Amino acid sequence: MLDLQAPLARTSVLVVDDSAENLALLHGLLKARYRVQLADSGERALRLLEHASLPDLILLDVMMPGIDGHEVCRQVKSQPRTRDIPVMFLTSLSDSADETHGLELGAVDYITKPVSAPILLARVATHLGVKAMQDLLRDQKHHLELEVRRRTAEVLATRDATIHALASLAETRDLETGNHIRRTQRYVRLLAEQLCGHPRFADFLCRDGIIELLFKCAPLHDIGKVGIPDHILLKPGRFDAAEFEIMKRHTTLGREAIERAARDVGADLPFLRVAEQIVHGHHEKWDGSGYPQGLVGDAIPIPARLMALADVYDALISRRVYKAGMPHEQAAAIILAGAGTHFDPDVVEAFRALQESFQIVARTYADSDAELHEKFTLQRTVASHRPTSQLQ
Repeated sequence: MLDLQAPLARTSVLVVDDSAENLALLHGLLKARYRVQLADSGERALRLLEHASLPDLILLDVMMPGIDGHEVCRQVKSQPRTRDIPVMFLTSLSDSADETHGLELGAVDYITKPVSAPILLARVATHLGVKAMQDLLRDQKHHLELEVRRRTAEVLATRDATIHALASLAETRDLETGNHIRRTQRYVRLLAEQLCGHPRFADFLCRDGIIELLFKCAPLHDIGKVGIPDHILLKPGRFDAAEFEIMKRHTTLGREAIERAARDVGADLPFLRVAEQIVHGHHEKWDGSGYPQGLVGDAIPIPARLMALADVYDALISRRVYKAGMPHEQAAAIILAGAGTHFDPDVVEAFRALQESFQIVARTYADSDAELHEKFTLQRTVASHRPTSQLQ
């Protein structure tokens, strides 16, 4: 337990008084216990507080020429660097109104002159002990805040690494390249930022951190494709009706995987909710003709609506081993024509305003010939190992 009467190691006291006699008296009383700084005016005291190491306590005379003690205290308490230093007034003013005024300025104590040495030493020790405890609690609080930040950053880094690993796993089995993931997540973020102030979207998109969450979760949109057989997933060209029914299952497979993860975690995590909406709903269409649920209009979650446009645009402009990419103008015309049928009309309007930004993203993260060749090699390898029944 802290002994309030014991000297505190390396504790310093600043004494401010315009009387040389009082300074000498107070120095003599305090020097055995504390390091003592002396200032013979308010101006001198403020200069010391600006440039010297800060004291742990200030003993402050009130009646001084120039800047008086009340003004010194006001300035000390107004500065973040000095406001936690306890101030004790020493004064010959004994009126209760003077004491009240001093305490209102932030002083912790008010001692009238002539000073009683035992009382002064006891009160100085008490206030220094209280300050030591406050400093300890403040340091502990700061340490805890740093530890919380560190652990939060670690959790977020683990989450991001897990998302990246899952998205990369899906990408290894798909005809898409890794740049498809990079492009679509940036398209989603552009759309979200553009629509943040829109009255239909503001309540959701303006929530703290939601746009960054959309950016992080967008790469998961096709994780369900890990459950689709290779002979369908890697088929060049269009699917027949039966193949398409199997292919559509990637949305529900992805949702089920995320739901299982949420149940195992036992917590309602925002990033899992957003990821599930993207994974399950990014093939829904505004007019209800999409899959897997045939949702109509606003029943489609906002993350899925943004992902739907981003995914279709990227599919149109991107080169594949079996097709050339469309020029932006042609792809944009298809997107604009899909307003009110395939896409939310307001999301399409956001895209209309962002076309230049979309093109910059597409150029920045364009697929290289080497990446396309790697996918082509994968496709040929898988095709060469298909059972004969699957090749017919």
